[in-house]
Amino acid sequence: MSSTSNFQEAIREARSSAIVGPNVIRNALPFVGGGLLLTAVGSWGGLGVIATAPQLFMPTFIVAIIAELVLFFVAQGAARKGNNGLALPLLATYSLLSGYTLSGLIYVALNTVGIIGIIIAAGGCGITFMAASPIGSNLSERDGFALAKTVQLGIIALLVVLVLQLVFSLFGVFTPTFLEIAISGIGVVLFVGAAVVDFFVLPRTYRDDQYLSAALSMYLTYINLFIFILRLLIALNRSR
Repeated sequence: MSSTSNFQEAIREARSSAIVGPNVIRNALPFVGGGLLLTAVGSWGGLGVIATAPQLFMPTFIVAIIAELVLFFVAQGAARKGNNGLALPLLATYSLLSGYTLSGLIYVALNTVGIIGIIIAAGGCGITFMAASPIGSNLSERDGFALAKTVQLGIIALLVVLVLQLVFSLFGVFTPTFLEIAISGIGVVLFVGAAVVDFFVLPRTYRDDQYLSAALSMYLTYINLFIFILRLLIALNRSR
């Protein structure tokens, strides 16, 4: 959930800015798409490890998580400074690692909701993008910042809940299905809101030449939305 710090910083910067990058989202979109494709490649690689050498998956997963967190902050810093030559390969590697760490969830999904569930989750992200663009772009200053603040607080609360979930699971206490459905549903709503906020905030935060920073923000929004849609589908399947 490294999107939380990125989201907070973008909101803070946007508060004191008019539109400074009217074309930044358009410039960022090819890199968002490329990042998502690399994530799919990383997931495919992770599934291959799970299938052929499952004993190696958890150690490599932990290493990938640590490397992913480091790369996020380094790539974010390089992108903000306009050092796109350094930021681009870092973001590409980050996307691959994100896919690898996502492969465990994909594996569970394949064995519960199947490939159709994964297609539904990906399709949901696409529909959200198409709906969020006109809505976010046409929000008033008052409504845009109000929605941004609401989504920001919601994501922080969601992060706290997810950390508690992780802590309890380490002690063998797992989330009941009905609660998992609720958490996943809230996550879907929050990241749909974040997708709308992106179209309002990013042109007020980044110049047109800071497209990689904008791409990172949008990438994180849609990856997290995909994750929570998939979690929701898995939880609903298990509740039957």
